[in-house]
Amino acid sequence: MLNNIFQGIFDNASQNVISVGDFLLCVAVSLAIGLFLAAVHGYKSGYSQSFLATLALLPAVVCVVIMMVNGNVGAGVAVAGAFSLVRFRSAPGTAQEIEEIFLAMGAGLVAGMGYLAYAALFAVILGMAGFVYHWFCQRRDASGRKKTLHITIPENLDYGDVFEEILEEFTGSHTLMNVKTSNMGSLFKLTYQVEMKAGVSEKEFIDKLRVRNGNLEIMLSRVESPVCEL
Repeated sequence: MLNNIFQGIFDNASQNVISVGDFLLCVAVSLAIGLFLAAVHGYKSGYSQSFLATLALLPAVVCVVIMMVNGNVGAGVAVAGAFSLVRFRSAPGTAQEIEEIFLAMGAGLVAGMGYLAYAALFAVILGMAGFVYHWFCQRRDASGRKKTLHITIPENLDYGDVFEEILEEFTGSHTLMNVKTSNMGSLFKLTYQVEMKAGVSEKEFIDKLRVRNGNLEIMLSRVESPVCEL
C-alpha cells in the first residue's frame, strides 16, 4: 500500500520501482556521509556555516537525483553537475572547495546506485586523506614566521630598493607580490610575502619601515593565501 502511494504516474511494469524502505535507507546513509565529510573538512578550518551545511546535504541531494533517474548515470551526473555549479556561479571558490563539492557528489552518486557500503568506504578514505593533506599543509608553517606585509608609501618614493636593506636584516626571504595606487594616485600600497628570521623583533622591524615610508600605514599579518577564482 505504501509503495503504491509513492509510485510514479509514468511507471510501468517493466521498470524497477524503488521501495520506500530502500529510499529512506539510501537517504539516511547519504546524510550520515555528508555529516562526516562536513565534520572532517570543517575541523580547524575557516569555512562558513552555509558551506558546511551545503557539504553535509549535497550527498543526499545527489543520491536522490541518481535514484530518480532509475540508474541512468549519464542523466544523473548531468543534473547533479548542474546543481554543483550554482554556488560557484555566484561566488568565487577555491580549489579545495571544488574538491570537497565533487567528493560529496561522488559519495552521493555511489549511494544513489545502491552501493551503500562502498559509499561509506569511499567517504572515509577520501575524507581522511583530505584531512591528512590539510593537516600537513598547516604544519609546514607551524612556526608562524611567514607573514604578509602591507606598506603604504607616498607617490614620490621609489619603492624599488628603498626597503631592501631592512628586509634583508629582518627576513629570511621576501617577495613583492603586488603594487597598487590609492587616494587618486597620491599613495602606493605594496604587498610583500615575507618569512621573518627567528628571534627578531617585529616592532623594531615595523619602526624601521616607518622611518622609510614617512610614518604611513604599515600592516604585518599572518600569511594571506591567494584565492583562486573560477
